Amino acid sequence: MAEVKSDIEIARAASPRPIQEIGEKLAIPPESLVPFGHDKAKLSADYISSINGRPDGKLILVTAISPTPAGEGKTTTTVGLGDGLNRIGKKAAICIREPSLGPCFGMKGGAAGGGYAQVIPMEDINLHFTGDFHAITSANNLLSAMVDNHVYWGNGLEFDMRRIVWRRVMDMNDRALREIVCSLGGVSNGFPREGGFDITVASEVMAILCLATDREDLRRRLGNIVVGYRRDRSPVTAREIKADGAMTVLLDQALQPNLVQTLENNPAFIHGGPFANIAHGCNSVIATKTALKLADYVVTEAGFGADLGAEKFFDIKCRKAGLHPDAAVIVATIRAIKHHGGVAKEDLNTENLEALDKGLANLGRHLRNVAKFGVPAVVGINRFLSDTEAEIQAVKDYCAEFGVEAVLCEHWAKGSAGVEELAHKVAALADDGHAQFRTLYEDSMPLWDKLRTVCREIYGAEDAIGDKKVRQQFADYEAAGYGHFPICVAKTQYSFSTDPNLKGAPSDHVVPVREARLSAGAEFIVAICGEIMTMPGLPRTPAAEHIGLDENGEIVGLF
Repeated sequence: MAEVKSDIEIARAASPRPIQEIGEKLAIPPESLVPFGHDKAKLSADYISSINGRPDGKLILVTAISPTPAGEGKTTTTVGLGDGLNRIGKKAAICIREPSLGPCFGMKGGAAGGGYAQVIPMEDINLHFTGDFHAITSANNLLSAMVDNHVYWGNGLEFDMRRIVWRRVMDMNDRALREIVCSLGGVSNGFPREGGFDITVASEVMAILCLATDREDLRRRLGNIVVGYRRDRSPVTAREIKADGAMTVLLDQALQPNLVQTLENNPAFIHGGPFANIAHGCNSVIATKTALKLADYVVTEAGFGADLGAEKFFDIKCRKAGLHPDAAVIVATIRAIKHHGGVAKEDLNTENLEALDKGLANLGRHLRNVAKFGVPAVVGINRFLSDTEAEIQAVKDYCAEFGVEAVLCEHWAKGSAGVEELAHKVAALADDGHAQFRTLYEDSMPLWDKLRTVCREIYGAEDAIGDKKVRQQFADYEAAGYGHFPICVAKTQYSFSTDPNLKGAPSDHVVPVREARLSAGAEFIVAICGEIMTMPGLPRTPAAEHIGLDENGEIVGLF
């Protein structure tokens, strides 16, 4: 058997083209690209404004079943499908999120695809890239510094020190920083108070950058951030702190989408990166809208399973940006389905039709859920060597019961040549015009009812529950004029429930809401459920232990 190369080895052996040539595939003039070296660039704001009047291409969402340690390959399929569409003669681009350093050095690893369906330069994309995340971190923490500085110099806005809600961020998993006490050390350091850190991808600034439509909208949203409350419970905003202008300056270049390429030299926009389990899980609106003006087909992804990423893509991103997706791909692997059927990770390479049949309930619920949004779907079976013909046929037969085709995909091993059938099916599905996109709930529905609707319709739950304090938070947000906002649920990605160990398609459970957070600038309400943390911790053996430089100065251990 031939040696299987690692993702970084495959990426390093690629033959990248100058980024201007990639831009030419979308008819982007070289002078409209702001190059970061030879293989990545940002699109200028003036050029983006100049193409606003063009018609939109077809929008295709790639989502997945609930993730497992067995792997699903959603980003890999997104990249492979983009290459596949170009292979069959379509003008296509992909839009994905930027990876976070937290999981890169933690447990998940990188997020640039895999095998022969990757975006490059892989090392740069997974590390500092064009500095967008650092700009977001800086803008977030500038606001934090200005809040504490305002209090130090007299507290003219009359902050209630117990009700400062703005948190600092960093783009790394660090459980020790979840809850802190700051301003210790005497009078010269300010007034001690409790605070905390979130990971950068959970910052409201990240969500704002990914939902803003232009520079003016960015500043408006930043100004609307609620950083704390007075004793009369009235909010204090970033605009009142006079931080919105400086934050906009820090984010001005970061707002411009990044253009890179796939291994097969096709265009890829990688911009923004909110997590789907603690944020809304989609790449930026400005990148998606720009791509739709430049390509006939745009393939984008939403984080984790369809219960989190796809629901938020539809109910938050599409609602706010006026997007109308034309088709969806639900990625599944035989291994992951068997894991949902109760098979241990070490036994997944053995054929087990009984467990497969049981685990298919997870895929089935995702199929029903996507259909509720009026978007036609196809299932992409991301093939592993251990998959048997009987198992593959069982998945195809199951999907046929829903009137959905399941297509075997081998892009990881073969690149675009292994995904031609899926590309043809998806293009036909998008071109048919059968999509009748709709959101799950109306803007006018009460906030708690919106949450209950998501829990019942998407998670299969009996209800959402919260103590008196949490319910009062929802009521207070409505009274303050935020009742029209959508709900962004922060919960585990591993289950339809809030128990990560409850696999398959659990029903009639309850979703406990621990906390509600207002994102007035991003314009949604975050419901924090179960034990989910907005600052993750590192695993017992973090990936960072195996990452380093070899004798030639090349990175090793990054995947």
